[in-house]
Amino acid sequence: MPGAPGAPERGDRLEAAASVLALLADRTRLALMERLGRGEADVTTLTEACGAARPSVSQHLAKLRLAGLVTTRKDGRRVVYALGHGHLRRLVDEALNAADHQLGSLPPHD
Repeated sequence: MPGAPGAPERGDRLEAAASVLALLADRTRLALMERLGRGEADVTTLTEACGAARPSVSQHLAKLRLAGLVTTRKDGRRVVYALGHGHLRRLVDEALNAADHQLGSLPPHD
């Protein structure tokens, strides 16, 4: 809660939010986040889902991981990626819903 002891300052919150939105402003990263919103996946699955080259996907995943937006775990020799938290899934879903409205496939509503 802003203003509460230990709460981040408004400017810090805005800066952190702007950083998240800037990372999501890339089509490939947005596609990766959308796919991860449906569940964990490895690089091969994510490469197929977003249609980018594997080295590019790996670089985007590294940026998302470094920013704390995705997490990793080992499953044998595979690295499995997941969203850092549910807020990110909802943020991506809302961005895609807004795009649907902008493209005219959904009627306006509150």
